[in-house]
Amino acid sequence: MKEIDARGLECPKPVILTKNELDKIEEGKVKTTVDNEVARENLIKLATSINANYEVESLEGGLFTVTIEKKSIEAKNTTKKMVEVDENFVIAIQSEHMGRGDDKLAKILIKSFIYTVRETKPYPNTMVFFNSGVKLTVEGSEVLDDLKALEEAGVEIISCGTCLDYFNLKDKLSVGNISNMYTIYEKIRNSTNVVTIG
Repeated sequence: MKEIDARGLECPKPVILTKNELDKIEEGKVKTTVDNEVARENLIKLATSINANYEVESLEGGLFTVTIEKKSIEAKNTTKKMVEVDENFVIAIQSEHMGRGDDKLAKILIKSFIYTVRETKPYPNTMVFFNSGVKLTVEGSEVLDDLKALEEAGVEIISCGTCLDYFNLKDKLSVGNISNMYTIYEKIRNSTNVVTIG
């Protein structure tokens, strides 16, 4: 049995760590310890989504363990090769924030979102950054490591040149390429699955 200590980790890291371990095995159990009910419920949802058995145990100090059992029959049903990049999937990020309201929370959310993209396959074919979203692709961005890993995995990352100019950031671009509105439009127009974040 693989055991994961996910105490103190922000969402969605406990789920992603658990899923990564489950993906490595054909059958067996993964036991994850978390320190909040949201993480516990998310792990239960993970188990349900893959049709796996699970057990939940409440511990002292507000801790929970969720043990997910993956059986060989499930492994055989999920051994199709996972496509690394979905050519019809584009993510358009229009802001350095995710959602409206508290800016500090919004920055935490966009960081968590991009981390989740990195840890979840298939990857988008292209990630488009425009308006203040371009601030995520320049020097000092807290998500550069994740974006660089995605680029190395084959994800095309493009930033709006007009937007970089507007914020005086063109010389600070640290990942991906500078693009124009025509290319951005074509990327979005030719994709059947476009997710806009901002």
